[in-house]
Amino acid sequence: MGKLAEGPSVTPSSSVGRAIVDEVRQSPLLALIVFVPVVLVLERLMPDSHTLLFLLSVVAIIPLAALLSRATEAVAAKTGDAVGGLLNATLGNLTELVISLAALQAGQYLLVKASIAGAIVTNTLFMLGGSFLLGGLKHHIQEFNRVNARFQACMLFLATIAVLVPSLLSEADQPPAPEVSQTLSLGLSVLLIVVYALGMFFSLRTHKELFASVSHGGEEEKHWPMTLALVLLVVVTLLVALVSEIFVGSVQVAAEHLGMTPAFVGFIVVALVGAAAEMTTAFSAARADRLDLSVGIALGSAAQIALFVAPLLVVVSYFIGPEPMTLQFWRGAVTMMIVATLAATLLSNGGRGAWYAGVMALALYGIFAFTLFVLPPASPS
Repeated sequence: MGKLAEGPSVTPSSSVGRAIVDEVRQSPLLALIVFVPVVLVLERLMPDSHTLLFLLSVVAIIPLAALLSRATEAVAAKTGDAVGGLLNATLGNLTELVISLAALQAGQYLLVKASIAGAIVTNTLFMLGGSFLLGGLKHHIQEFNRVNARFQACMLFLATIAVLVPSLLSEADQPPAPEVSQTLSLGLSVLLIVVYALGMFFSLRTHKELFASVSHGGEEEKHWPMTLALVLLVVVTLLVALVSEIFVGSVQVAAEHLGMTPAFVGFIVVALVGAAAEMTTAFSAARADRLDLSVGIALGSAAQIALFVAPLLVVVSYFIGPEPMTLQFWRGAVTMMIVATLAATLLSNGGRGAWYAGVMALALYGIFAFTLFVLPPASPS
C-alpha cells in the first residue's frame, strides 16, 4: 500500500525538472540557462544598459538553442522520417528564425539579411570545417555519403542563384522599381519553398536508399517522451522570443560601443549563437567517427536556411514588417554565400574527410569574418 501511494507523487513538472538536470549533466553548455532569467530581469531594471543586455542575451540564447534542438530531435524521432524531416526543416533552425522575426518586426532588414547570409556561410564553412578538423585529428581518414553531400550542396547552390538574380538587378544601369524587386523576391521565395519540399520528398521517400549513412557506429540515443518534448518546445520557443526581442532592441547601440556593425553582428555573432547546439552535435559526431552525420547537419542546415527560412521571412514580412523584404542582398554577402557553397561542394565531393580540409574551410571563414569586421558594407540593399 505504501508503494502504491508513492506513485502519484511523480508530477509532470518534476519529470521535466529531472530531465533538464540530466541534460545539464550530459551537456555542461546548458548550465548557461541561468542567464535567461538574469537577462529578463535586467531588461526590466536597467533597460538602457544596451551593451550588457546584448552580451547577456547572446549567452542566454545558446542553452535555449540547445534545448530547442534536443526537443525537436525527440519530436521528430516519434513521428517517422517524412514528418520528422518536415519538423526538422521548420524547427531545426528555429533560433535563427525567431531572432530574424524579431528583427523583421523591428524593421532591421540589414540584421535579418546578415543573419541569413551568415548562417549559410557559418554552416558550410565553420561547422563543416570544424567537423573535418576535430574528426581528422582523432581519425586518420573519415568517410561519409557523398551523394547526400552533393544533393545538399546543389540545393544550396540553387538558393544562392535565386538570391543572386534580384541582387544583380539592383546593380543594373536602370534598376527596376521597388515593386518589381518585391514581386520578384516573393515569386522566387515561393519557388524555393516548393523546391525544398520536393527535395525532402525525394530524399525521404522516393530515393531514400541513396541517402543511407555510411557510418558504422551504433546509434543508441535516448529521446525524451513526446509530452515532455512538446512542453519544452513551446516554453523554450517563448523564452527565445523574449530574449531575441531584448537582443534586437539592444544590438544597434551595443554594436557601436563594441566597434561592430549590425552586419557583422548578424553575419558572425547571430549565426554562431543560433547554430551553437547544432555545432555541438556535429563536432561530437565527428569525434565519434560519424562524419556522415556531421556533414548532413552542416550542409542540411544551410540548405534549410537558404531554401526555407529565408523565403519564409520574405513571405512573413508582408504581414509583420514595416514593408515587404526582398531577396536583394549586398554584393559582398552574395559573393561570400556563393564562394562558401562552392568550397563546401569541393571539400565534400570525394566522400572522405581529413583534418587539413577543415583547416582550409576554417581559414576561408576567417577571411570572410575579418574582412566584414574591418570593411563592413556601407549601404546594404
